Amino acid sequence: MRTEGLRKEYGKILAVQDLCLNIPSGCIYGLIGPNGSGKTTAIKVLMGLVKATSGTAEVLGRRVPVQGKDGRVSYMPQELALYTDLTVRENLQLFAELNGLEPAAFAEREKEVLEVVGLSERRDELVGRLSGGMQHRASLACAMVNRPTLMFLDEPTVGVDPELRAGFWEHFRALKAEGMTVVLTTHYMDEASRCDLVGMMHRGRLIAEGTPDQLLRDSGSENLEDAFLVFIRRCQE
Repeated sequence: MRTEGLRKEYGKILAVQDLCLNIPSGCIYGLIGPNGSGKTTAIKVLMGLVKATSGTAEVLGRRVPVQGKDGRVSYMPQELALYTDLTVRENLQLFAELNGLEPAAFAEREKEVLEVVGLSERRDELVGRLSGGMQHRASLACAMVNRPTLMFLDEPTVGVDPELRAGFWEHFRALKAEGMTVVLTTHYMDEASRCDLVGMMHRGRLIAEGTPDQLLRDSGSENLEDAFLVFIRRCQE
């Protein structure tokens, strides 16, 4: 996946400016930055949900926006995008069918993803009756159910307890081992350190990119939070 000079304006607001990414297949890539830094907008442009003002983007060898549904790509937004009048299982089944997962494969995959997100005992409950945290976990299950080639996750672990968050990351690494590419946004610096590559965004710009170790060395910092502050100061000089 790659972008060249990607730019998105909302009126006078410049949400993303001159974004250049080249994300290799089979890695976990983390976009980090505060609220309003452009992370979510960048993901939505790459998904074809919003149109870039200028620049180009290519996902899985296809120019964005892609015409029609591509079952190789899945997306978990921050906001709830499930049917609240359907059960967890019914939502999973719907997402699986929309993405071309065979019925025979669904039963096994359903069990697997529900165990990962800790909702095995809640599969027959209406999504609208779940807590916000459980709805978030159900959204992640739906994003993973068809075992896509590329998965975009916007703040996938917000509101999730530490034990379950660790389980999510164990599954992310397992998916990576199978060749999947995971692109996620997060403001948890400990999660950023688990990524293969990290892109730091500030006011719509990519101000630093590299492995966690590279970013620490380049900034002379002991942790990624301090490194982020160093790169902000550098771009303002």
